[in-house]
Order: sequence, then structure tokens, then C-alpha cells
Amino acid sequence: MSELSIIWSILASQVLLGLAMACALFRVVRGPRAQDRILGLDALYINAMLLLLTFGVRTANSIYFEAALIIALLGFVSSIAFAKFLMRGEVIE
Repeated sequence: MSELSIIWSILASQVLLGLAMACALFRVVRGPRAQDRILGLDALYINAMLLLLTFGVRTANSIYFEAALIIALLGFVSSIAFAKFLMRGEVIE
């Protein structure tokens, strides 16, 4: 596989991830229920993490990989906190 095709495929994936982030943001804003908004936020942080990973691959800079790891950890914890809040009405017991 040539280097040019890899560059174009990474660029195409970044554009499609940006489009997926726009769709997830639409679900966050327009969600009829709180569960839909939380799922939209989950999709948004996953797409942001993947977009940072593609930036890291494209620029060969390790700071993007570290930022993606932080987003993944914080996104997982926030998803658990939101789910617990929806189930019980409180996060900390």
C-alpha cells in the first residue's frame, strides 16, 4: 500500500469521524429523553477519542495518544456516573 493511499484514507476517516460527531451532537441537543442524550454523549466521546488517535497516526505525535487515553478514561467514568444518576437519582451514596 502506498503512502499516499494511507494519507488519503486517514483523511477520509477524519472527515467521517467529524460527521459522526455532528450526528452525535445532534442527538445530544435534540434527544427526546435523558437516556438518548447520554447515549449521544457516549458516542461523542468515543468519536473524539478516535479522531485524536487518527491525528496521532497522521502526525506521529504521542501527545494525541495520551489525550485519547485521558478522554477514554474520563468518558467511561462519566458514563457510569450518568447511568447511576438516572437509576437512583444520586451519584454518591
